[in-house]
Amino acid sequence: MTERILITGAAGGVGTLMRPRLAGGNRILRLLDISEQPAAGGGEQVEIVQASVTDMAAMEKACEGMDAVIHLGGHSLEKPWPEILEVNINGTYITLEAARRQGVKRVVLASSNHAVGYVPRADGEAGDYQFPRPDTNYGISKVAMEGIGSMYADRYGMDVICVRIGSCFEKPKDTRMLSTWLSPGDCARLFEACLSCPAPGYRVVWGISDNTRRWFSLDEARKLGYESQDDSEVYAADVIAQHGEPDPDSYAARFLGGAWCGPGFDTAVKETGR
Repeated sequence: MTERILITGAAGGVGTLMRPRLAGGNRILRLLDISEQPAAGGGEQVEIVQASVTDMAAMEKACEGMDAVIHLGGHSLEKPWPEILEVNINGTYITLEAARRQGVKRVVLASSNHAVGYVPRADGEAGDYQFPRPDTNYGISKVAMEGIGSMYADRYGMDVICVRIGSCFEKPKDTRMLSTWLSPGDCARLFEACLSCPAPGYRVVWGISDNTRRWFSLDEARKLGYESQDDSEVYAADVIAQHGEPDPDSYAARFLGGAWCGPGFDTAVKETGR
């Protein structure tokens, strides 16, 4: 078991879900976020750091003495380009560079299905190395994340695993998530596999549960030692009763990125009005 892990974006949705699930044994979690976080609870072995992933000095200090980094930090929704550039893209570079300077050999990067959002659903099950077709500024940042990670693995010999997360919530929130859901328990199991797999080098894997309706391959994640224990189908009846089956001609049904491929997510138009 990796003993000392830095988690960036620890106050975010996935980070909050992982805090109790990645704890245990003699492991110490160093939890970094620009937002405030709850103090350590009784018996909880965590170190709280309030800092930005865009601050090189702070990130170098945060990486000191760490065995691995799980990089969840950054905007998790679509934002104007300057914000995506600074936080998601530059923040990823700074995280990897700070880890390199401090001798951290393994980094797990939270990529996203939106890196391949414009891949048509009609193409069938999406493989792990699906060619990037980002659907948003946010999706572009995840393509950049994967590229930066690849360079650090090849040039500096770091182990870098990019996890293209589907939808990590306690339960699926809509019909699309019946296909893209990653349960919190499976997310922790996947991260554990990423941390413990011997010499993975550079990998891109899908972060999803073994859902009956899944769109994405689990082959590469299984090679790391990941075994999903959850399936969104247990929620299917309730989700469909609430939301109905998606229109087959809708963006949500046509593309891997779902509604993010639609005009409602065109940030450039929102910024310029044309």
